[in-house]
Amino acid sequence: MAKTLNTSNIKPVISIIVPCYNQAEYLLETLQSVLEQDFQDWECIIVNDGSPDNTEDVAKEWLSKDSRFKYFKKENGGLSDARNFGIQQAVGEYILPLDSDDKISAEYIKEALETFSNNPDVKVVYSNLILFGAKNEKLIPPPFEYKKLFTQNLIFCSAIYRRSDFFKTEGYNTNMKGGLEDWDFWFSFIKENDKVIKLDKFHFYYRIKENSMLSSLNEEKNEELLLQIFKNHVPLFLEYTNPMRDHIEATYYKWEANLYKNSIEYKIGDIICFPVKFLKKVFRKKSS
Repeated sequence: MAKTLNTSNIKPVISIIVPCYNQAEYLLETLQSVLEQDFQDWECIIVNDGSPDNTEDVAKEWLSKDSRFKYFKKENGGLSDARNFGIQQAVGEYILPLDSDDKISAEYIKEALETFSNNPDVKVVYSNLILFGAKNEKLIPPPFEYKKLFTQNLIFCSAIYRRSDFFKTEGYNTNMKGGLEDWDFWFSFIKENDKVIKLDKFHFYYRIKENSMLSSLNEEKNEELLLQIFKNHVPLFLEYTNPMRDHIEATYYKWEANLYKNSIEYKIGDIICFPVKFLKKVFRKKSS
C-alpha cells in the first residue's frame, strides 16, 4: 500500500469524484483503490446522493483514515447531478469521476498525469479496462476517433480531464436518467480536433453485478436514452452524421433520391426518426 500523506494544507493536483447511491457494500473497495494510488497529491470527494443505506457510516470511517477524503451529503438527484455537485466542490486541476462500485489501478493517475504533462494539448486520457465481479474479462476499446463517437461510446466514465474544461460545458446532463450520461457528456466536452489519448494498460475496473446483468437496459429504455442523447445534441448530430441524407442515397436510385430530397418527409419527419433507429441497431450490435 502506498504511504499516506497529510495534505490538508496542500492544494491537490487531482480531484476524484465518488457519487454514492445504495452502493455502501462496495464503497470500501473503491476508496481503497484511491488510497493505494502511487500519485499522492489527490483529494477524494465522496458525494452521498441521498442514499438510504449506510453510505454515510462507511464514508465517515475513511475521513478519519486520511484527510484527503471529503464527504458531502445531498438530496437525491441522480448520478449526473451528484457528479456535477462533487466537481463544484473540487479544487484539483484535474477531475477523475469514479463510481462507488468501481476501482482504479494504483498507477492510473500517475500515468495519466504524466501523459497530460508530456502532451499539453491533450483533452482526455483513459485506458483499457477490466470487467470484474459476476463477469471477468479484459476489454480493449478501439482507438478514439471523433466520428465513431456518434455510434459508439468509446470512453468509459472514469476518464481524466481538466476541471477548467469541465466548466466550459454545462456539466453532466441531468435529463439522462438511467444510464449513458457519460456518453452524452462527451458530446458536450470533446470537439472534433481535440486530442484524446487511450493508455495501453488496464487501469479501470468496471464491476459487473448479478442484478446488473439480469436488469440490463431493455430495448425500450435503450431507445429512450439514445433519443435523449440525440435531442440533447441535435445540431451536432445533423452536422456530423447527416443520417437522412446517407440513408436516402444508399437506399434509393439517384433519381428517386433527388425527388425525395424535395419532400417534407425528408426535410422534417425521417430526420428525427432515423438516428434513433440507426443508433439502436449499432447499440444492439455492440452489446451482442
